[in-house]
Amino acid sequence: MALQQYFYDKQLRRFLLQFTRMMSNFQCEIGRDDDGNPTYMRIPIRYGNVSKQAATILQNNSANSIPCAPLFTFHISDLSYDRKNLQEPYFVDKRHMRQRQWNEATQDYTQAEGNAFTVERHMPAPYIMALQMDLWTTNDDMKFQIFEQVAPLFNPAMEIQSTDSYLDWTSLSTVELKNYKLDSQSIPNGDGEINISTWNFDLPIWITMPARVMKQGVIHKIVANIFDETGDINEAISGDDILLGTRVQITPHGYQVLLVDNQLHILEKNSPMIQINDTLDPIPDVTSEVKWEPVIEEYGVLRNGISLIYLQLSDGTEVGGTVTYHPTDENILLFAIDPDSLPANTVGPIDAVINPLKSGPNAGLPAPVLNRRYLFTEGTGEESDNSFPNARPLAWEGAAGVELIANENDIVEYNGNFWEVVFDASEVEGIEYVTNITTNLQYKWEDFNWTKSFEGVYDGGDWRLTI
Repeated sequence: MALQQYFYDKQLRRFLLQFTRMMSNFQCEIGRDDDGNPTYMRIPIRYGNVSKQAATILQNNSANSIPCAPLFTFHISDLSYDRKNLQEPYFVDKRHMRQRQWNEATQDYTQAEGNAFTVERHMPAPYIMALQMDLWTTNDDMKFQIFEQVAPLFNPAMEIQSTDSYLDWTSLSTVELKNYKLDSQSIPNGDGEINISTWNFDLPIWITMPARVMKQGVIHKIVANIFDETGDINEAISGDDILLGTRVQITPHGYQVLLVDNQLHILEKNSPMIQINDTLDPIPDVTSEVKWEPVIEEYGVLRNGISLIYLQLSDGTEVGGTVTYHPTDENILLFAIDPDSLPANTVGPIDAVINPLKSGPNAGLPAPVLNRRYLFTEGTGEESDNSFPNARPLAWEGAAGVELIANENDIVEYNGNFWEVVFDASEVEGIEYVTNITTNLQYKWEDFNWTKSFEGVYDGGDWRLTI
């Protein structure tokens, strides 16, 4: 059997502390000074259930010490279930809250909105806590002074509050005077050093279990249209279009995002940059007039290094990472990609993507070294093809005139003597991944074509932000 989850919130202790504070500022006159002015003494209050060690210290380790007076002492005389105040025990109250933004630099709250939370409060259990408070005095005059100060306050009750939390619906209670006994001694009075008068109070309190606090997120990816391309909802429902996912997905305002060099740009809908995903070339500089902060503030507050963005790839998987506002450019979010979300490379890294007909080793490229690898955008010709100058580009010949025969999309590697094809694009049918270590771009091989694996433009609906 699983153990009950432990929790302790010191709820009874807080009510006792509030009662202590309520009774801790009364005074009585104990005489007059040399000038004839009255001298007052603040009456201490002590919780009655002290430990044996503490009691010994208070008595100066002696059984002959006379208790000091005046003194308030109190203790819990009874704690009973309050059946008459029982309410729906399974009720759960939900409150939606939004914090103000916290400024780390000034260590203070700003006027901007912060995180949003949902708090689920469970119905507390009602109890009556009975307190007995004794007043220790040495004479009737001292007793009457204190009685006149305390008695008018409880007519018949005073309110107390155990916490100042807006969400704590158990913090309020009342201290109701139930009974007062003037003297603990019977006739004849005055044969003891200490005279004790007694107050009895009832406190209706609520004991609750911990609330459930959930941080609210904002849905940024919305399925907004169940119509097909012809706008015929009846045909779409009668067919399998909805079940098979032929639906338009949008994000607010239809914004696109462009990822390049770990920087996210936000673009207007139908940006002309949409075709850059299908090339192997590095992404050119982008200029966008859309700023990130106004868009994000429609839904909440971005937390630098905590908020996340997810980009959906063509195969349905997602690349995610944390985002941070760019320190100087309002149009850019810095994207710290989670390496575990990236597709794993299945082919060894390449040094560059080149056209072998326009450049080669020692002809626009560095001299060949062992294990240097290139991805070709053009072929070097078939074995029987003599259409190129000198049959094939001479720069790619190896030792003893070994010619390189490679096709478009092949990857070639120098083995120390000559160049050879290590990735034959004509024979690979599955999905492969490779990274260009010069540009840090990762490429994806699919349908006999190389494309960027995750850098590029993402349409509205293919990216989402988690604040």
